[in-house]
Amino acid sequence: MKTIGLIGGMSWESSAEYYRLLNELVRERLGGLHSARCVLYSVDFAEIEQLQVAGEWEQAGEVLARAAKGVEAAGADLVLICTNTMHKVAEQVQEALSVPLLHLADATADAVLRGGLRRVGLLGTAFTMEQDFYRERLAARGLEVLVPDAEGRALVHRVIYEELCLGEVHARSRVGYQNVIADLVREGAEGVILGCTEIELLIGQEHSPVPVFPTTRLHAEAAVAAAL
Repeated sequence: MKTIGLIGGMSWESSAEYYRLLNELVRERLGGLHSARCVLYSVDFAEIEQLQVAGEWEQAGEVLARAAKGVEAAGADLVLICTNTMHKVAEQVQEALSVPLLHLADATADAVLRGGLRRVGLLGTAFTMEQDFYRERLAARGLEVLVPDAEGRALVHRVIYEELCLGEVHARSRVGYQNVIADLVREGAEGVILGCTEIELLIGQEHSPVPVFPTTRLHAEAAVAAAL
């Protein structure tokens, strides 16, 4: 079994999900008392969030690159950035490594294509929904990506940072997300990518009329497949 390196803490709420999923998936595959070989570098998310807001992406990338070097030095054979948004600096992180970086958008695109879908809605932070780094990676795989309107994007972003990253899960916010998903479906979305690792704390398949693609789980599944 290879060792999985995790760059986490963005937020730690979803990083905890990564750890749980990796261990559950390894146990399902190998049985008995087996668990995942992994190392975790957890950053201070407050510092990263400030750099995001300031548009200091290169500096944020330097923080994650140092973290990546740390998990590789600790024995990681492959590395995950445990957040969709910070894949904006994925290339900078990969350049710091001599082991593979398993890109979250690639694992997600693989799952969407396996499902036979081509037109998908994308929920995530404003950075993920509005900038090109993530949508273009999906489009390069042949996917058409729809994002919510300005009001919907603001709602989705606010709930992530003001609630989910703090471990708060509210029914009213779930209803708001369901309304945003319904709008995307009306625009032709065949499925919805939960393109922020915290969204799975709020939205499951039972909350959507079309297939949802939970990126935390999909990333963990791809990591375990690679590790085994």
